[in-house]
Amino acid sequence: MTSRLAAGGKANDCILIGAGGHAMVTRELAELCGANILGVCDPKFLGASDQQWHGLTVLGGDDYLSEVNPQKVLLLNGIGMLPGNRVRQAVFERFTEMGFHFPALVHPFSWLSGHASIGEGVQVMAGAVVQPGVTIGINTIVNTRSSVDHDSVLGAHCHLAPGAILCGDVQVGAGSFIGAGATVTQAVTVAPEKFIKAGALTTKDVL
Repeated sequence: MTSRLAAGGKANDCILIGAGGHAMVTRELAELCGANILGVCDPKFLGASDQQWHGLTVLGGDDYLSEVNPQKVLLLNGIGMLPGNRVRQAVFERFTEMGFHFPALVHPFSWLSGHASIGEGVQVMAGAVVQPGVTIGINTIVNTRSSVDHDSVLGAHCHLAPGAILCGDVQVGAGSFIGAGATVTQAVTVAPEKFIKAGALTTKDVL
């Protein structure tokens, strides 16, 4: 079963991975969902003197987690995604292989249908709408004010950028990136690892 943090739930101890812009958004999202964030890990902290990052305790680089019991904490994937960049996916796969879990995070000011299914590590950001019959694969980002309409499928490790729209029955393959403000019309298929540019209108299959 997918672990999930949701507003009003019990507090869970978590560690944030990443210290960039997406990490800042993920940190706030997780806190709104009741997370108790113990600290942050990022390779840039190796050998650095930083003790705090935006009020969070700096724990060190990612190797810090080799000393952590994966049954005691959840991980938060604060690595963002750019077209063709697989760092976020690599982080997710590395630490799940070590036994860690990434909870699904759903912003209290988004709409997630009770008849939608989301995988581990999915992040549904502020203002997003996910309608009935939707399936969202592991580690996918449904970013700010984006929407996914009925019966659509987003594969694993995808990014639906801010303001992007998937109409009904759209199928998006794993690792694809749908740019900001893009629209994919009903019943269109987007193959794995494709890039739809920001603002684009896609009315035919992208294979």
